[in-house]
Amino acid sequence: MAEGIFARLKEGRFDPDYVPIFESKLFFEGEKRERQTINFGVLLALATVIATYGVITDSTATVIGAMIVAPLMTPIMATGAAVSMGASRRAMSSITLVTLGVIGVIMLAMILTALVPGQLVSLTQNPQITSRVSPGLLDLLIALAAGAAGAFAIGRQEIADSLAGVAIAISLVPPLCVVGITLFHGGFIEAGGAFFLFLTNFIAILVAGTIMFGLMGLPGAIKMEMKAETRKKAMVAIMIASILLIGILTITSYQAYQATNDQIVATNLVTEWVGLSQYQVQKVVLTRSGVNVILVGEGSLPPLETLSEDMEEQFGRMMVIQLHTIPEKKVTYPSVLAGL
Repeated sequence: MAEGIFARLKEGRFDPDYVPIFESKLFFEGEKRERQTINFGVLLALATVIATYGVITDSTATVIGAMIVAPLMTPIMATGAAVSMGASRRAMSSITLVTLGVIGVIMLAMILTALVPGQLVSLTQNPQITSRVSPGLLDLLIALAAGAAGAFAIGRQEIADSLAGVAIAISLVPPLCVVGITLFHGGFIEAGGAFFLFLTNFIAILVAGTIMFGLMGLPGAIKMEMKAETRKKAMVAIMIASILLIGILTITSYQAYQATNDQIVATNLVTEWVGLSQYQVQKVVLTRSGVNVILVGEGSLPPLETLSEDMEEQFGRMMVIQLHTIPEKKVTYPSVLAGL
């Protein structure tokens, strides 16, 4: 079945007459190079402004708008096309444009963040930030599909305008803005996670785009001299990077799964500890040092020592319990008990 799909894909190869238009869309060359570069820089800067303040204000619609405006998908697609063609100069030129764009977005995001009062930026409570600092295998799969869709769309003249829709499915500029925001506020771990998400998307788009262009027959449609050795080396480098990426994402995905499982276990332990009291569990959050518990209700509670022993038995280490109740009371165990 797969062979039949690939056969049909190859039958509809690149139209040689469309190649010049295709190249003019992706590669900044010739007389239009300066104008295309300026357009790229202006749109990327505006997208950065939109995305940075969209992230800070936790506005999903605004962030999506920035993803549509951002032109960063174009040079990444151009890199994939250049690798498929075996055009080393075009590949290096496109990679350089991506690199300069990445640096520019991060620096501009830091400047824009400096203009906002610090109390408006939360690195732990803002979903636009927290959702972009822990990439996993699902992010890789999404990026692979988006890269293949982008290559297929721009490789077909009749559907080339669909590239903007693909841009919504993949996150490029928002993670870089998160890098700038978190770096400005000293969140180096968060910044590293956000940059790794961008790197995941970049490599996945590059891999999927290169393969899709090859399947669509781009190398056979161009009229320039191809360098097979250059293409081979580039593909090997991309595949090695992909394998390393998959390995890292597998580890982070497992860690995320483990953290979620531990969170469920901790919540169940607290729920059992509360038992038949008049309190209800509102929130349980695991931390590096212990667990934060928020309860709603009044009256007496079972001994905190019991909960501490259950936690220690389950997780194999001493757990500091931060207990908050609504109406507000606060207890730290082990420590001087107060408020209950």
